Amino acid sequence: MGIRIASLWNKKAKLWINGRKDLFKILRSTYKVTYQKKVWMHCASLGEFEQGRPVLKKLKEDYPDISIVITFFSPSGYEIAKNDKDFKLVFYLPMDSPSHAKKLLNILKPDIILWVKYEYWNYYLQEIKRRNIPLILISGVYRSNQVFFKWYGGFYRKMLECFTHFFVQNLSSKEQLQKLIGEEKISVSGDTRCDRVINIAENFTEVPGIADFCGNKKVIVAGSTWEDDEAEWTHFVKIHPEIKFIIAPHEIDKENLDDVKKEFPGSVFYSDYLKENGEDFSNTHCLIIDNIGMLSRLYKYATITYVGGGFGYNGLHNILEPAVYGKPVIFGPEYEKNFEAEELIDCSGAISIENALELEKVMNNLLNNDEGIMSRGSAAKNYVYNNAGASQKIISFIQKKRLLTN
Repeated sequence: MGIRIASLWNKKAKLWINGRKDLFKILRSTYKVTYQKKVWMHCASLGEFEQGRPVLKKLKEDYPDISIVITFFSPSGYEIAKNDKDFKLVFYLPMDSPSHAKKLLNILKPDIILWVKYEYWNYYLQEIKRRNIPLILISGVYRSNQVFFKWYGGFYRKMLECFTHFFVQNLSSKEQLQKLIGEEKISVSGDTRCDRVINIAENFTEVPGIADFCGNKKVIVAGSTWEDDEAEWTHFVKIHPEIKFIIAPHEIDKENLDDVKKEFPGSVFYSDYLKENGEDFSNTHCLIIDNIGMLSRLYKYATITYVGGGFGYNGLHNILEPAVYGKPVIFGPEYEKNFEAEELIDCSGAISIENALELEKVMNNLLNNDEGIMSRGSAAKNYVYNNAGASQKIISFIQKKRLLTN
């Protein structure tokens, strides 16, 4: 009901509602049941899709005849993935209810189900368990402050019992989870995002216009920024016209993009920069990215990177994307839910800042120390490569259990 009301003025809520219209009719006409083995992966949003993608890619390599369907809860994941050339069967997840769970499973008839990180829908999980379909959670993270471990969390603990196996990102998650679930059902695999960002970096393709914009200047790429992040950067950008800045806001609706442009006078949108309309942008030192899908490649052009989300409740975004290119990573103080942030700080690959003054101090120290930039960048890259291999661990489990073998 809340989403329906919000859809009157909120674009994302409207997409959420419209995307679910006639969903079962669309599913029945699009998803043809065959004798192929069938894999269903469900993700909350785009970040979870990026975690699940390397597992699906490896499954397709090892089992080329399988059928793969992907569902999303959020429009920000669905709207990107629906155009993905590797996966054609992409849908919204119907709202959680007993009848919807039965209908969806009757249509999909999956042989194995992969759910990514944070998704717990009671009726779907109970119906999956009732049908005895193998259900694997990948890239899970568990902390003591989550509802599963509270005295009032019985309803949620019951949902955990529906999973066949858990692949968690770190040892502390396993130690926490095995207070509730048998140790034999839990494996520490690491984060599948490491495999994903390595694949992107090793198959890098140029982003049109970016090399020309950067020239031979030092470059700062600030990705997935929110208003609180951008506020920390406004002064530093204004007083350093000799540096090239690339800012990729997390929200790219027109209202937010216009607000960001006002925060950085003299900046230009990427779409305008690419147009051949005779305008001279040679003195422009701040580029605002007004699309989605290229951020993971933009970090390649950076001297130093900044990742947003660490100044608000939204949560720190993907710091592995810049780290894989060997770039120092800076972010805000709110990163307690991201163990990789702590580990990158510990290995000197990342720096957390509290405010704009501290940001300027860190930036000035780094920009005057090329050796320090290289050292921190190398530490960041080594961290990603040292933690690769989570996808193969999951695939090996599926093969060992013969979950996709006739």
